[in-house]
This record gives sequence, structure tokens and C-alpha cells, in this order.
Amino acid sequence: MTGWNFLRLYTVAVYLFMFLPVAVVVLLSFNSRQFGSFPMEGLSFRWFVELWNNDAIVRAFRVSLLLAALTAVISTVLGILAALALVRYRFPGKNTITTLLIAPILIPEVVLAVALLLFLRWLDMPRSFLVLLLGHVIFTLPFVLLVVQARLVAIRPEYEEAARSLGANPLQTFFAVTLPLLLPAVFAGMLFAFTMSFDDITGTMFWKPGGVETVPTQIFAMLRHSISPEINALGTVMIVVTVALPLIGMGVARRLAASRS
Repeated sequence: MTGWNFLRLYTVAVYLFMFLPVAVVVLLSFNSRQFGSFPMEGLSFRWFVELWNNDAIVRAFRVSLLLAALTAVISTVLGILAALALVRYRFPGKNTITTLLIAPILIPEVVLAVALLLFLRWLDMPRSFLVLLLGHVIFTLPFVLLVVQARLVAIRPEYEEAARSLGANPLQTFFAVTLPLLLPAVFAGMLFAFTMSFDDITGTMFWKPGGVETVPTQIFAMLRHSISPEINALGTVMIVVTVALPLIGMGVARRLAASRS
């Protein structure tokens, strides 16, 4: 019993070490004082109002939302097509292509970011929003592919064969049979890609053009000068977005899976 008690205490200590700083940031974002410190004098939404009135932060939010949305859509479409090819068809070099598609997961993101930046310089391509979008798609595509592929493996090909035997062409079979059965995984993969793109800072620092900031890079730029209460409020908004989206996605995916079963 002593060993189990120690393991429980160690687990609690690890979780406290991980989440207490997050809780402090959220708590201080409602502090009415100019300087974020304890004891707090009162609760206020002052710093969230300041965020709304800060043009640089609003602009960073727009860039992050646009970038994450485009990344999610492109990664999901490519992930579905790649999963269909890898699961339903046989062709030479299939294992090699699978390894190449999943490789970004195995490579540290900073190495991937530097490699893509050096490759673009070799091609004499300047950093731009398109390059930033390409980097985010490369980084998120493997995760979408794995989620969709795992779901597609569980779908029996007899359903698609039955639709074709009734006269449906491959495109009609995909939209009428395969895609509805894939919807939970597709929705989960899309939200996963959106969240990862919205939170990313390592690759974004290397790929973004000058004058363009996302929310994570904006926080990093603000921290260079001082730790203001606005940073705490912005961090709270980031936490809410990145926690709420996966939870909503899990709920919707379960409902879709239950409705299809």
C-alpha cells in the first residue's frame, strides 16, 4: 500500500506542477490591479476589454483564425484522399509514401521548420502567408491522416461494393457511403488540425513573413517588453479556445458515431 500511496501522491504532484501555472494565469486575468500579483484586490473584465480594443491583438486573432481554418480544411481534404489511397488500394511504393506522410510526426518541429526555411531559401522563395500555410499543412497532415485512416480501416469495403453493384460510380459511392461513415473521424481530424495550427509557435516563428503575427507569436512579442495583465487575459482566451474545441469535437464525434451505428 505504501508504494501505491506514493504513486498517487507523485501523480497528484505532477498534475499540480503542470496545471497550477495555467490556473494562476487564468486567475490573474481577472485581477483588477495593474500588476498581476497576489493578493488580488478584486475581479474585473477590464483586461479582456483591453484586448478587444488592442488592434494588434485583434489583427493577430484574425490571422490565426484564417490560418487555422485554411490549414484544417486543406489538411482534412488531403488526409481523406491519402487515407483512401493507402487503405483501399495497392500500388508500388505504398510503404514508402506512408512513411513520408507520417515523417513530420517523428521529426522535431524546430528541425522541420529550419529544413523548410532552408529549402525555400534554396528556391529563392521569400517568406509569405502561403509559405506559412504550407508549413502548417505539412505539420498537421499526418495527424489527420492517422485519425481518418484508423476509422477507414474499421469500415468494411463490402458497403462500398454494395453501392457500386447497385450502379453508383466511385464518386457517388464516396459521398453516399464512405464519407458519412467517416464523418466522426473527419470532424475530429479537422478540429485537431485547427487547434494545432492555432497554437503553433515554433514553426510559425520561422515561416511567417515580417509584419504578420499570430496569437502565439503576438504573446511572445509582448513578453519581450513586460508581463502585462493583457497577456494573462490573452492566455486565458487561448486556453478556452484550445480546450473547448476538442471537447466540442469529442461530443459531436460521439453523436455522429452513435447516429451512424
